Amino acid sequence: MKFGKYVSLNSPFDFSFNTDIMLQGFNWDAHAHNAGWYNVVKKKAEELGRAEFDMIWLPPPSDAASPEGYLPRQLYKLNSAYGSKRELIGLIKELHANGLKVIADIVINHRVGTHNWADFTLPSWGSWAVTANDEWAIRGGHLCGNWDTGDSFDGGRDLDHTNAKVQADIINWLNWLKNSIGFDGWRYDFTRGYAGHFNRLYNQATTPYFSVGELWNVLDLENVDAHRQQLVDWIDSTFGTSTAFDFTTKGVLQQAVNGELWRLAIKDAAPGLIGWKPGHAVTFIDNHDTGSSQNHWPFPADKVLLGYVYILTHPGIPCVFWDHYFDWDIRGEIDGLIKVRKGNRLHSRSSLQIKAATNDLYAAEIDEKVAIKIGPGAWHPNGKGWNLRLSGNDYGVWERVW
Repeated sequence: MKFGKYVSLNSPFDFSFNTDIMLQGFNWDAHAHNAGWYNVVKKKAEELGRAEFDMIWLPPPSDAASPEGYLPRQLYKLNSAYGSKRELIGLIKELHANGLKVIADIVINHRVGTHNWADFTLPSWGSWAVTANDEWAIRGGHLCGNWDTGDSFDGGRDLDHTNAKVQADIINWLNWLKNSIGFDGWRYDFTRGYAGHFNRLYNQATTPYFSVGELWNVLDLENVDAHRQQLVDWIDSTFGTSTAFDFTTKGVLQQAVNGELWRLAIKDAAPGLIGWKPGHAVTFIDNHDTGSSQNHWPFPADKVLLGYVYILTHPGIPCVFWDHYFDWDIRGEIDGLIKVRKGNRLHSRSSLQIKAATNDLYAAEIDEKVAIKIGPGAWHPNGKGWNLRLSGNDYGVWERVW
């Protein structure tokens, strides 16, 4: 199999053969729930444990200028639109009691001031914490730090991650979230905004249970290798200490289910990040940005279940979206797919044999234990010992009985 520029790295973080399933525990409007979002999730903790989810990704925990939390203001102030610090700690304890690791949404590319553009408190920083090419520095003529190491973000002040004080304060804050509040790992927001080797620094200094980065770039469906190569390059820049959301698989899959299922095979291998570096690929169908009320890049609504048939049986580390699990009428099917994955111990680096990939049919066997077909085309696995476990409109899932 060709891996592009990918070279295996000796990483202190091993995500190989990972059997975890993650739930994104919020949507874009979760902050507006009348009961308080932390209270909503807490009431679901026992259900999530029974469903065999292993991790839950919670929204940004800190005080912010936006209710969604993506314009962080005072990092150590954990009273947010989602609930109070006390409610957050109580939620994490309840999730732990039901067997779930808790992943914090970490927004460290940018920050806003407490009252003005850059009057940072908790922790307190000066203008030196802002990159030299931030619009605040350029427009106001402020003496700031070094040049940005990634893409700029106009909604807040871009942080200078080359600054030793910024690095130390971020590390201290992350360790406080882990050791005092109870978080287990990190989901890094907008990693395009700063060099990936800083994520390596933060991960090595905090040793999270799990780390995943959001690197969302435009996908050219006729050149998917370039897109997934960007993901591989970013993962390698973290020295393998972080996984990445598999935006390539999402983009190809949501195009493929509309009568172009041939797209799900490139030289008999998966076309997304899972085809090159599956142990570091977090697969998903939608999230708070692509779906939900933002709907920036949604999966076709009538094909969402087909998407879950794919990611919950294939290599990678699957992430289920809250809306799909609790608000759509497919929870029973998702539960069934989770049972198939868990029962057969499918994992992030499970073997994949693609049996068919045409306009109207995609079929594959995973670890020689599970077989699936997606699309209206007829297919079933060859040989004896295959039992049809799940089926519905345009899909089937078989388990092998040895």
